[in-house]
Amino acid sequence: MTIFLGRESLMNENTGNDSTDGGSTSSGGTSEAGADLGTPSAGTPSNDVYAITVRDRDGRERDLSQWRGQVLLIVNTATGCGFTPQYEGLEKLYRTYHTRGLEILDFPCNQFAGQAPGTAEEIHDFCTLHYDTTFPQFAKIKVNGKDAGPLYVWLKSQPGATGRIAWNFTKFLIDRTGRVVARFGSRTTPEQMERSIAALL
Repeated sequence: MTIFLGRESLMNENTGNDSTDGGSTSSGGTSEAGADLGTPSAGTPSNDVYAITVRDRDGRERDLSQWRGQVLLIVNTATGCGFTPQYEGLEKLYRTYHTRGLEILDFPCNQFAGQAPGTAEEIHDFCTLHYDTTFPQFAKIKVNGKDAGPLYVWLKSQPGATGRIAWNFTKFLIDRTGRVVARFGSRTTPEQMERSIAALL
């Protein structure tokens, strides 16, 4: 279920803790695919995300501050997952809304059943060949556990968006002020997010 902005809840696909590296949920959590569970937003705008540095697929450091003032959709992806076809919908969103200020940031992650194997170049070639993706793709990252990247540590600490990542294709939507306004589980398709994204642009 998608809750649109104006009556927005932050979507958590999982209520478990962040104690493991794998894809299984803790007791009391949802399925690995991540159903959307709405919780009230209590957050206030924060620009902390713009202080974070990530590595692009060529290994170069990139400051997220270069996307300050844009709407960001951050996704942990995998090329061998049942949700991999969501790349097609993500690219459609990007081509539709990029000129209005949407940026999609793609972070491949191999933590869930090893479904993102290969080098950065191989992953990029797969995505461009099968889905003609044009949005930025970054170096492979860990999203859970002690080795989780700083970006995902920050994302999972935001009010209403807390909790470990349950599976591939979890999406975080960040507004132009740097505030996480929605977290969507794997089962939420890009098409279902479109209205929420458009409302921020």
